[in-house]
Amino acid sequence: MSSQASNSRNDNQPDDTGRTEPRPGLSRRRLFGAVGAGAVLAGAGVAAGRLTAPEAAAPTSEVVPFRGTHQAGIVTAAQDRMHFVAFDVITDSRDELVAMLKKWTEMAARMTAGEEAAEDGAIGAGEYNPPSDTGEALDLHASKLTLTIGFGPSLFETNGKDRFGIADKKPAALADLPKFTGDALEPARSGGDIAIQACSDDPQVAVHAVRNLARVGFGVVAVRWSQLGFGRTSSTSTSQKTPRNLFGFKDGTRNIKAEDPDALAEFVWVDPRDDQSWMAGGSYLVARRIRMLIEPWDRTTLHEQERVFGRTKGSGAPLGRKDEFDDLQLGAKGAGGKPVIDKDAHVRLASAEELNGIQILRRGYNFTDGTDGFGHLDAGLFFIAYCRDPQKQFVPMQQNLARNDALNEYIKHVGSAVFAVPPGVGDGGYWGSTLFDG
Repeated sequence: MSSQASNSRNDNQPDDTGRTEPRPGLSRRRLFGAVGAGAVLAGAGVAAGRLTAPEAAAPTSEVVPFRGTHQAGIVTAAQDRMHFVAFDVITDSRDELVAMLKKWTEMAARMTAGEEAAEDGAIGAGEYNPPSDTGEALDLHASKLTLTIGFGPSLFETNGKDRFGIADKKPAALADLPKFTGDALEPARSGGDIAIQACSDDPQVAVHAVRNLARVGFGVVAVRWSQLGFGRTSSTSTSQKTPRNLFGFKDGTRNIKAEDPDALAEFVWVDPRDDQSWMAGGSYLVARRIRMLIEPWDRTTLHEQERVFGRTKGSGAPLGRKDEFDDLQLGAKGAGGKPVIDKDAHVRLASAEELNGIQILRRGYNFTDGTDGFGHLDAGLFFIAYCRDPQKQFVPMQQNLARNDALNEYIKHVGSAVFAVPPGVGDGGYWGSTLFDG
């Protein structure tokens, strides 16, 4: 096991865990704050949703450690809900930006431990002062909340201006993604200086976290765009079953898993020799808002749906095979010598076999955002990928898909962003300390 993959509990590999019984009348958030992080570090791999019974036991697995070698929320067993937000930095003061990042780190450590954003913040400041916690997560447990930060290309340089004295620390891998064939990107849903990915098994816990970070950042950052997600569309641990996307197919069957440290070291974690030393142990996040054209898909025959994906809809097995995890056998021929898995099938074009071994770590979510104003659902996949170098991994993969994928008839890419995700926060450190203090 590589040192990057083994030294941090944030890798969130599943294990056995004990349970802690709360005292009657003590809220879960106060309970976790009282016992301290040291009592709840073990076993972040067991899924847990919101518990409605007030006296129900609180499993220690509900808290994911915030500090560690890598940021939580990357290989952490994917939670059920997500709130993703991209910010523009509206100050030119490096001191103001760093002060906000330090405050954010303090708040993130508290909220991921199941505590309020500030001690007794919802009601403790008195009736004539604004609360320092918005309060909607009072009495809710942590629900495996993770908060992950990333820095966009524009933070390092905007229109040729080095606002914060970090332009020389911009990694070569952190370049804006090229325009892909078929892209219909909306500027209001793309880009950003800073991103926060909040994942939890309770949507209100995730929204509460983003809301409070945005509140404290007022005057330093402004929300550029955000996205709510439900129903994870990938598994990041072997303890999880493969979920389904809104087209009804299993998604992310061949995803890299937390239990594969060699693959993580090769394809996810940045090596100190790659480029910028401040990124060692970090990763790169690619976000794509993919609109699914639900109505035409729902009128498509099952045979055509399975041909487009290259998998059976029921079991998720590759066409011509029996089990979801069977090898693709891309060379297999059917009647008349035609490939069993078509040359433009999604599973073929996205496979490592077709991409000279390229892999990425997927961590996406389904979304539904009302209608498009023309009687169609605005629904789809909020695609998130983590990779060691998006220019060498995601870009060639997406170019192959954009040019040839049969699925393109039923999807449209409308939002896009890329962020450098620094390594985890050590004792005494803060989000971005390797960048700003290095």
